[in-house]
Amino acid sequence: MTSGLDIAPKASWSGVKIEHALTAEAALSFAQQDDMRVDALVEEGATVAQGAPILKLRRHPEMVITAPVGGRVGHLELGPGHRLSRVAIFHEEDAGRHRHDSAPSASSPQDIRQALLGSGLWRQLRSRPYGRIPRTDETPAAIFVMALDTRPYAPDPRQAIAGSETAFERGLHALRQLASEKLVLCQDRGPVMAEPSDSLDITVIRSKPVHPWGLAGFQIHEHFPANPARAVWDIAAEDVAAIGELLETGYLRETRLVGVAGSGLREPRLVRCQPWADLRGLSRGHLRPGQHSILSGSPLEGRPSRWLHERDRQVSVLDPAETPHRGHWFLSALRRASRPLPLIPSASVDQALGGAFPALSLLRAISAGDREGAVRLGALSLLDEDLSLADYVTCAEPRLSDLLHAMLRDIAAEEAA
Repeated sequence: MTSGLDIAPKASWSGVKIEHALTAEAALSFAQQDDMRVDALVEEGATVAQGAPILKLRRHPEMVITAPVGGRVGHLELGPGHRLSRVAIFHEEDAGRHRHDSAPSASSPQDIRQALLGSGLWRQLRSRPYGRIPRTDETPAAIFVMALDTRPYAPDPRQAIAGSETAFERGLHALRQLASEKLVLCQDRGPVMAEPSDSLDITVIRSKPVHPWGLAGFQIHEHFPANPARAVWDIAAEDVAAIGELLETGYLRETRLVGVAGSGLREPRLVRCQPWADLRGLSRGHLRPGQHSILSGSPLEGRPSRWLHERDRQVSVLDPAETPHRGHWFLSALRRASRPLPLIPSASVDQALGGAFPALSLLRAISAGDREGAVRLGALSLLDEDLSLADYVTCAEPRLSDLLHAMLRDIAAEEAA
């Protein structure tokens, strides 16, 4: 019962050369619900080096946010309660790079933890259940390194770390010291990217690159389910290479590999750009005539944005009419009915959850707000991004991903109370 957007990637990266493009402006932008309460370490008009701390969290002052690019701080907007709205930096070539002097000497788990907190790389880790940035004192049972990404327009993680294999392995060694039980590397079925050895205790999972198995939630549910008493972290492979580079040199990686594609572009692009890059700058000069929607993320879960979001490695440039929920006549009739849209059993629904869950039972529990049932069926290993394909194939309203997000938020609040 799907219609509209073809979820298969329209971008083939075969033969596409990687470009380097630092946009003239980068900005860290957060919504009010993110509740980013910070203290500024710089002022508007100041020149900052790439990688220099510019903000620290009020609740956790040891955790900082660093400059994604060297340049001049053009805007620094703090709302009531020191909530961060936006900080923009205009790139200047001679602003230099900041060296974190203590990072190369980090060897113990505590040293590594402090190096990640003080460099901003801690924020690239994500803790499940609930999908929060890990607490500064949290010890995960397992860490999943995602060297597999099956979302539309996703660049190949192998390309992202090409030339940085030594740093990637150094980052794996560091992460293994933070996990109490397991370090898991999820990759495609190509050559093994990190061999287990006496010095590196690692579990390698080789998966067929079929969506949604390139999402961390499905790998975690299948191999090491998360629960409140046993946190599980995930992190992208390129960020692991960044950790390795930090621990070797003291410098933060300057760029990330991003796929820029979609029907609104003349041709797909692979670009090495800074975090929080200007999406207009990345697409300017490559657009087809007409209006376009620019999303940070894939066409399935991406959000309209001016800036590349913190963990995104895809930019989708789409025609305005091209959305994941364009209507089928049957769906239109159901929307006019007095009752909510039903969830109808189909092979597509099963495939949207990768065959890893009893799909209809889980989705109905989430739709009905049945927390106990959803938790029993595995919802604590998932985040809203893991249901983006289910949203697409069911056209459910409200979106299942939004309902899961709200459910996890409420469970987390009850746990904290």
